Amino acid sequence: MRKYFTKRRVIALVVVALAAGLGAGAYAYFTTTGSGTGSATVGTSSAVTIHGTTTTTLYPGTSTPVAFTIDNPSSGSQHVETIHLDSVSTDAGHSGCVMSDFTMPDVTANQDFPNGNGQAVTAHGTLTMANNGNQDACKDAPLTLHLTSS
Repeated sequence: MRKYFTKRRVIALVVVALAAGLGAGAYAYFTTTGSGTGSATVGTSSAVTIHGTTTTTLYPGTSTPVAFTIDNPSSGSQHVETIHLDSVSTDAGHSGCVMSDFTMPDVTANQDFPNGNGQAVTAHGTLTMANNGNQDACKDAPLTLHLTSS
């Protein structure tokens, strides 16, 4: 009868069995559940600065387009929905000029502005000077448009 279990075969079988056992242990794991907490910070808005520029000179009964740019000092993007002409003013030398003669309908911007200055607003406004008789007090008046946004 032949010897099936030689010393060499027994060693080989032991090595194979140990390798299989170690390999199986490398894939073992436990399942579990857990919980925890995290933290984050939300920024805040900052007031944007609106700049309006007219392209032509006003005369009684005329209008001029108004282009706008936005300065956003905030670290994040901010949304401007509407630009509103709050009031118009001029210098002391033109105090007789009636400021209510200058009007501009609200401008719907509906635009987001990332951080940065001089960002063009896609929408434009229309500034109108009423024709209310003698308006000589407004000749050569430098106008300041006071704008607000929402």
